[in-house]
Amino acid sequence: MKLERLISITYALLNNEVVSASELADKYGVSQRTIYRDIEAICAAGIPVVSYQGVNGGYGIIKEYKMDKSLLGSDDIASLITLLNSTATVFQDERAQQTIHRLKTVQSKNSRTPSLTMDLGSWRAYNEILRTLRSAINAGQLVRFYYMSAKDERMERTVEPVSLLLKYDSWYLYGFCRSRSDYRVFKLTRMSELAALPELFERRHNVPTEDIFSGGGDVQEQVEYAVIHFSAGPLARVLDEFYLDEKRFNEDGTLTLTIAQSIDTDWLMERLLSFGEDVVVLEPPSLRRRMKKKIENMLARYDEV
Repeated sequence: MKLERLISITYALLNNEVVSASELADKYGVSQRTIYRDIEAICAAGIPVVSYQGVNGGYGIIKEYKMDKSLLGSDDIASLITLLNSTATVFQDERAQQTIHRLKTVQSKNSRTPSLTMDLGSWRAYNEILRTLRSAINAGQLVRFYYMSAKDERMERTVEPVSLLLKYDSWYLYGFCRSRSDYRVFKLTRMSELAALPELFERRHNVPTEDIFSGGGDVQEQVEYAVIHFSAGPLARVLDEFYLDEKRFNEDGTLTLTIAQSIDTDWLMERLLSFGEDVVVLEPPSLRRRMKKKIENMLARYDEV
């Protein structure tokens, strides 16, 4: 009960210029002496409460500690609270929680129900990786982990972590890789045996302003278009995975997609194979041949069945 009263008193002080001890005593049904002890406890918690003398005196919080309501609209505040709630949950960030409390003090009592909700969290082990990396970034600690490259090569890496990045549905670590003596981007799902080392690094790093995923050089990938036919069964999943590609819904309930793909990568073929018998490659012939060869190789593993 006392904790709830302390929190409520803090909000009252944040929302008002001055509140008298008698007002607070009447509101919470306690003596003024109890209110004085509560104010002392709030001050001990680090909240800068000041007392004002005179007829209209009482208690308040210094203006520098408050957030100006005129700086943000109600929609801005609601969006910030939504985002901070999600990050605070993932990273167990007490400072973010404190910011949320401050934002709520300037949020209008008549604010509409939030039109946006977010949850950046994932399964527990993934969140623990995020927390370990963020803690290492803030402390300037080296991290070490094994990493599986796009070429399926597993190597130990020692990295000076700079920042965590969320792009689409994946988290990445940007940092200076001592194993490569250069900056690299690491996808968290490809990390294993992550450990924050006691060694600190002194190098000063800056997060680049350009898109770190775009790569460098002037090499242009060759692109061709693939026409893919899906049966009616897995259409929800097809739309989840290929929502940006050109679609044609057919009268029989099937779906035909036109997908731009790089000639030099196998990513499309690997994704299509996961649909099993519900997918057929119509064009180009080269992709049809590669799919057929891959399926034949798969079948060869089951000759003894």
